Amino acid sequence: MSDSPVRKLPTVALLAMLVGKATAAALAGRPLADLFSLTAASNIAEEDRPPYPAVPALEAAKELLARALDEQLHRRSYLDAPSTVRDLLRLRLAHLPHEVFCVLLLDARNHLIDVVELFRGTLTQTSVYPREVVKLALLNNAAAVILAHNHPSGAVEPSTADERLTHTLKDALALVDVRLLDHFVVAGTAPPVSFAEHGLI
Repeated sequence: MSDSPVRKLPTVALLAMLVGKATAAALAGRPLADLFSLTAASNIAEEDRPPYPAVPALEAAKELLARALDEQLHRRSYLDAPSTVRDLLRLRLAHLPHEVFCVLLLDARNHLIDVVELFRGTLTQTSVYPREVVKLALLNNAAAVILAHNHPSGAVEPSTADERLTHTLKDALALVDVRLLDHFVVAGTAPPVSFAEHGLI
């Protein structure tokens, strides 16, 4: 099977399709990961931001990709698509300037029911209440959940507090027969860290 012609285009040409030739030329040379994160970051110097007309188009492209991944997870078992979860979480959480705690709700076939941003915190911490996580799972008739939160500091390794919280939530969910499949830490452009893969669940 031949590659799509679009894949052979230079990056600046692809950007031009989204934001026009003049703006694409102004953005050329910037790392794409940085370019997409700039549209949401509040601590970027004004001169380093993309021209305003580019922002809605870049945000739209990012959101469409996130929704495409979301649709895949509604149709496929999480166990068949763990990399899709990682990609979705990176799009949703990696470049936020504050901590967010999300719950991915799964049905009995491990298909995605919904992704819920349950708690929002500051640059360095978020208060998470096990009662609310259990309540959310029950309200959505979830058979399993995946937890995720971001570290705006860029440190992708789970903290001791993250590990304690994960075990507390696992025990609380088990009381109502909801399985905790994994907990991901998302930070910057690094691959999200899986608690399950590191033997922390």
